[in-house]
Amino acid sequence: MSALLALFVGVWAYFFPQSFYDSFPGVLGSWVSVDGPFNEHLIRDVGAMYLALGGASIGCLVWGSEVAYRVLGIAWTIFGALHFAYHAFHLSHMPVVDAVGEMVALGVSLLLGVLLMMPARKA
Repeated sequence: MSALLALFVGVWAYFFPQSFYDSFPGVLGSWVSVDGPFNEHLIRDVGAMYLALGGASIGCLVWGSEVAYRVLGIAWTIFGALHFAYHAFHLSHMPVVDAVGEMVALGVSLLLGVLLMMPARKA
């Protein structure tokens, strides 16, 4: 799931930064453009970061190492917690439905990171 999320956001932001800025997340509203002027460098950096997390997520799926999953979980959790915190304190410019949707989406992303850190259950 984390790989799909990362690739969806990463490809869109890195390869189509203006579209990402104007309309991310798509059908749920527009969460990026309401937060300040367009900055192609920043949008592409976000895309590159998501693509890096996506590559690491795919690597974990290929190698299946419990240690790798935990390290990946640490990366996703740190990013998710900081990303969630920023947006939680910057919701006043958004309609309520968009603010709720954004917090739910970011909360799910954070939860995925936490789940990746949990040890595997033994059979």
